Amino acid sequence: MWQSLEVQRALTHRDFGRLCLLVRQLGSLRQEDVAALTGLSQAFLSMLEAGVRRLTNIDKIVQLLDGLQAPMELTGPMLRASTEHGVVHEHHAAQG
Repeated sequence: MWQSLEVQRALTHRDFGRLCLLVRQLGSLRQEDVAALTGLSQAFLSMLEAGVRRLTNIDKIVQLLDGLQAPMELTGPMLRASTEHGVVHEHHAAQG
């Protein structure tokens, strides 16, 4: 599913509602399945997909992408949890 141009476009535009919908469709998953994978509530995912809510909290974005096992080459290291995440983030903040 990660090779899908639509999925990659949703990631590029940080359209996480569209991303969730596409991943569910391509992976034959229910919202409950995505909720179990990501730890985000089914109700939140429903609102996210409908465009009622937006995902802007970096921790929640990382939680979503990690739960969906999005490839690092598509998300970039800043949007993925790792032991170095905090160090990379602080380094960039210090440069800013």
